Amino acid sequence: MALRKAAPAGLEPIETASRAELAALQLTRLQWTLRHAYDNVPHYRKAFDRAGVRPTDCRSLDDLARFPFTVKSDLRDNYPFGMFAVPREQVVRIHASSGTTGKPTVVGYTKNDIDTWATVMARSIRAAGGRPGDLVHIAYGYGLFTGGLGAHYGAEKLGCTVIPMSGGQTEKQVQLIQDFKPRVIMVTPSYMLAIAEEMERQGIEPRKTSLEIGIFGAEPWTPTMREAIEARLDIDAIDIFGLSEVMGPGVAQECIETKDGLTIWEDHFYPEIIDPETGKVLPEGEKGELVFTSLTKEALPIIRYRTRDLTRLLPPTARTMRRMEKITGRSDDMLIIRGVNVFPTQVEELILKQPALAPHYQLEVTRPNILDELTVVVERAPAAGGKDGDTAGERLADLIKSLIGVTACVRVVHTGGIERSLGKAKRVIDKRPKA
Repeated sequence: MALRKAAPAGLEPIETASRAELAALQLTRLQWTLRHAYDNVPHYRKAFDRAGVRPTDCRSLDDLARFPFTVKSDLRDNYPFGMFAVPREQVVRIHASSGTTGKPTVVGYTKNDIDTWATVMARSIRAAGGRPGDLVHIAYGYGLFTGGLGAHYGAEKLGCTVIPMSGGQTEKQVQLIQDFKPRVIMVTPSYMLAIAEEMERQGIEPRKTSLEIGIFGAEPWTPTMREAIEARLDIDAIDIFGLSEVMGPGVAQECIETKDGLTIWEDHFYPEIIDPETGKVLPEGEKGELVFTSLTKEALPIIRYRTRDLTRLLPPTARTMRRMEKITGRSDDMLIIRGVNVFPTQVEELILKQPALAPHYQLEVTRPNILDELTVVVERAPAAGGKDGDTAGERLADLIKSLIGVTACVRVVHTGGIERSLGKAKRVIDKRPKA
């Protein structure tokens, strides 16, 4: 694995400001955001009124807990532009979710919002070890998905040379990495593995490329997955976090010198951790659902947005801002199989401990009769024989039963038997009858 770099020089002053200075800035920006949302977004005016609160009721950061949550359905109910707090003519860009479960969630940005986004993304790439002049290969998807353009503008603002490859065309990804020799790649961790596989297919040793840093996000991935990627490619695998409703990528970023969780850029995004069931704010250090309030967004201020991501807040280390633990699951990704809570990342951890299995898998949920049944479909490692793969599959089933507490059928398939994702990996295949 590449050597970790020292903390970069030339940080923005807010990255090393005192907690008191940061809190004072947060409160000023929070009060502005609440007023901006209440005055300009009918949804927030109604929601605040129903909750019996006004922007002037926020006199401290703790007062934010009195304000109502925002959820994804609120954005869909106000589709397409009902959550905008500025005239549509002032919105210079629109992004949207895929909308696979209904209407897409639409987000908008003013010119200042785009500049803020580029700033936090440049800060993120620098924190990950990127430097001005670096060649940055971007394999996140471009378009309505925020990943590609968010990374692109941030890399350019940092002073990097951008290779806007986008997702797909895996053979060409490898060709450009070989020809252009980028130092940094920004991509989903599952697609990074697909690129590494293609390198090996072409007879290229993944550890011998020019890549030194991978900035990976857009899907949960485990510490064990980090170890596997770093060993396979001899790079530093760094986590990045974001979501389109809050801004896009660049809400939080792991720092290369510590790799101890994601530093939240708290001067722009205020975090809370709540009990997913009760909505009560939890003390710092307890695990729960991550909630964000934007502090500087003009076009689409977001108040107490329930992300459904599960994590906990941690004290600052590399920067003044607090950290959040690596996201390894979402409350809405959780499967309940015969009363047992199962997260895909729990299964991933166990798969990665089996040398005869590859880190490509899917969880199939069926209901052939009355009860749900879980099948784990996982690929055999390229170097493993059929018998080795079958034995590893049996061992995996035993581990799932003993460590997670659910009975699962494990089906080991040949290398390449699971379709490769060009972006976010699809881990759960729900084959249960629709109600």
